[in-house]
Amino acid sequence: MNQLHILNGDATYEKFIQTGLDGDTLVWREVFSEGPLSPVIDAAFWQQRAHWIGKTFEDAPGSYHDMVITELEKLNRPYEDITLWFDFDLHCKVNQLGVMQLLQQQADLSGPNIYLVSADGYPGVDDFRGMGQLSADQLEDLYDNRLHLTDYDFTLAKEAWQKYTLFEAQSLQEWLSSVPFWGSLHHLKTALAAQVKRLQTNPEGLNYIAQILLNLYEHGATSRDKLYEAFWSQHAIYGMGDAELDIYLKQLQSRGLVSLND
Repeated sequence: MNQLHILNGDATYEKFIQTGLDGDTLVWREVFSEGPLSPVIDAAFWQQRAHWIGKTFEDAPGSYHDMVITELEKLNRPYEDITLWFDFDLHCKVNQLGVMQLLQQQADLSGPNIYLVSADGYPGVDDFRGMGQLSADQLEDLYDNRLHLTDYDFTLAKEAWQKYTLFEAQSLQEWLSSVPFWGSLHHLKTALAAQVKRLQTNPEGLNYIAQILLNLYEHGATSRDKLYEAFWSQHAIYGMGDAELDIYLKQLQSRGLVSLND
């Protein structure tokens, strides 16, 4: 069968290629949970993303095209079977919504069968943080239990993407409360509820993530490594890597609220 696996990052890819699963791979290397987004994913959207990524993470010119756009060109090929591999956290769920939006815009959904593998844990794996932790055999087990996405799932994903890209806490919360059934998108509500928290700011002008990092710092986590680990252990729902957390740490540093020992 002509099939494509859209993987949530290089950590999963490294384990996936050890499996016996057939098909091509597309490694998703964007981070839609950070930075500007717009409802329609078009050429202007990608230009804006490339500019923001390059400026924020100091990527070399051209690297965004090589790492992201070239991979996405695989979506133009005709596949009979597409499987999305995305974890439970906000980082993965927003990327998943973006992929589903892309598929709706670029593909005839009556053509390929589209499936989802989404995990928030695995038996015997403590402190689960993502599929990149799993073995090839464990990934194959998840694949055997993948969920077939329906028209309803894609309609729900489109609504979620539209609401997310407004970046308005009240609007997103009202939508979350109005959804009667989540179809096969089992982890989406919890992830987007975390986004509602992140959109809110306190009287000092700090959002939820920045305030958590400040609290951890004030309680003794005064190096980057300690802050990263402390945040991850308590707030894995956000799925943030070091580079994403650094965005918030830079904000705190610019205001003189933290001085890191690293």
